[in-house]
Amino acid sequence: MEATAEKKDKIINGVNVDQLFSTIELIKKNPDIAKFKFRARNKWIGGTHNRGTVKDFYGALQEDDSREPVDFDMDEPPVLLGHNKGMNPVEYLLVALSGCLTTSMVAHAAAKGIEIKGVESRYEGDIDLHGFLGLSEEVDVGYQSIRIYFKIDADLSDEEKKELILMAKKYSPVFNTIANPVSVSVDLDR
Repeated sequence: MEATAEKKDKIINGVNVDQLFSTIELIKKNPDIAKFKFRARNKWIGGTHNRGTVKDFYGALQEDDSREPVDFDMDEPPVLLGHNKGMNPVEYLLVALSGCLTTSMVAHAAAKGIEIKGVESRYEGDIDLHGFLGLSEEVDVGYQSIRIYFKIDADLSDEEKKELILMAKKYSPVFNTIANPVSVSVDLDR
């Protein structure tokens, strides 16, 4: 029998840390690898029901359409004139925020060699319909505030867990898109 020296990738929190650091090195050599363009499409179904679809994106210097399309039904509850055929769009925003903060936390913890056994979080947001319904110019149309609460199962002090939360906020694209002004253009597509 011939012995083979096979290197095992370092996996922490389900993240391939060796691959992560290899990607970082590639980006340092060619910064254009880091430029991504994500896309979504939406079609109105009827009433307050819409269907969003995600399929392809551009990243790592190439188009990627390798996954099947994923549909997201959006609707309002009956109290908001809908039929509950899906979550409403502001709930999807909370879900996107939850996924991005958690992914950022877990991946950056893995890069630092910090093992996490579990992460749970809950999200609450306040909206006053006076803005959406055009009843008041003084009331914001979107969320007035969002509160996030994390439970982190790891062999860490509460202070170290709070540092993980700060790291998640710092590196989460969705959190930073919501928390900081971003340019958004809306035009007629012909």
